Amino acid sequence: MPAHYGAVIGEPYPVPAIPPGVVAPDLWRQEVANPFRDAAPGTVIVDPDAAFLHLVQPGGTAMRYGVSVGAAGFGWSGEAVVQFRRSWPRWKAPDTMVARRPEFEPYSVANGGMAPGPGNPLGARALYLFENGVDTLYRLHGACEPAYLGKAVSSGCIRLLDQDVIDLDQRVRHGARVIVLPSLKGPPLSTLY
Repeated sequence: MPAHYGAVIGEPYPVPAIPPGVVAPDLWRQEVANPFRDAAPGTVIVDPDAAFLHLVQPGGTAMRYGVSVGAAGFGWSGEAVVQFRRSWPRWKAPDTMVARRPEFEPYSVANGGMAPGPGNPLGARALYLFENGVDTLYRLHGACEPAYLGKAVSSGCIRLLDQDVIDLDQRVRHGARVIVLPSLKGPPLSTLY
């Protein structure tokens, strides 16, 4: 594993090292040739079928991150902007999720959500996506369990390893354009939550 997947020091909550052999090398954060040449630097492009998020950089390169994406029935595609970002955010289960999973009711919007820290589904950082000034309820966020990286398992959000979402948060500017490409694959077989 690259050194940047070691334990993160200096955060208010623990970010453990990613165990060797769990994450495929092609999903490791790395600088690559930009596959989206028409996109302006600073644009975030998510390809759910490839399980990659690209942050377009100047000079023909992009930072590429492995991601987990929305499971069957929960995928979202379209364009949005990063309206705001939070370090160690509070997670508030949307009403639609509580309707499907009543055990999340203690973490509902009405009940104030789940406090930040280990076990919080948003992890170390969350970038909130808005479309035409309206919250999409989708996020780019941490807390991806390493074994699920590259799989369609979330309730629609784009999940990254905490080490990667911390890095992405430092690079993305407020108001950055985010494009989530439509999936061309058939429905995945499993959901995590």
